Amino acid sequence: MSEWWTYSLSDFLMFSARSYYRQFALMNRELWPLHLLALAAGVLLLACMLKPRAAASRAAFAAPALAWAWVGWAYHLERYADINTGAPWFAAGFGVQAVLLAWMALRTAAQPVAGVQSWLARSLMIAALAYPLLAPLAGRSLMQAEVFGLAPDPTVVATLGALLFWRAPWALWLIPLAWCAISSATLFELRAAQGWVLPPLALITVVFAFRLPARDRRRSSGAQ
Repeated sequence: MSEWWTYSLSDFLMFSARSYYRQFALMNRELWPLHLLALAAGVLLLACMLKPRAAASRAAFAAPALAWAWVGWAYHLERYADINTGAPWFAAGFGVQAVLLAWMALRTAAQPVAGVQSWLARSLMIAALAYPLLAPLAGRSLMQAEVFGLAPDPTVVATLGALLFWRAPWALWLIPLAWCAISSATLFELRAAQGWVLPPLALITVVFAFRLPARDRRRSSGAQ
């Protein structure tokens, strides 16, 4: 029997890029026009960032919470599990993240960031809404597009923006960042150029997110 360290990720991926993106095509065909509702939720989240009022953070965490729960069930369990044995575990992770986001939505309204962090968070939300355009840019049919609230990657990108904009606790970052690593590794093994999308977005977001506490401490010290 071969030693476990001799295996690579390709030994566990029992599907091709064609099968992977076909899952999205089938899902899009079956769920249309639910895409319109999902995109409307994404636009609502962006509006909360553009005009952050007192209760905006609650709506901004509630929308991703519903999206994570839906993706965990409708995509990972109902579809991705047909080609990937790890999908039930992914679904469980998405369920946990949905609970954490719902908990944030029920808390006292959070304060938004400002400056570069605010601009970056809004840019991430716009990128999540524009994610379907990656399909035709990569030479695939628009039917294979990944839509916020229905597919995992754009949902994670939008969530990173919300976490950054409302200074979410570190615990809420773990699963989204883990998914960025898992999805990127999968796409790299499938030789899909889209694998290069999530890593830089995640890295830049984390860098700016962890700059916030230090800056806030300096402001507090100066005020004393």
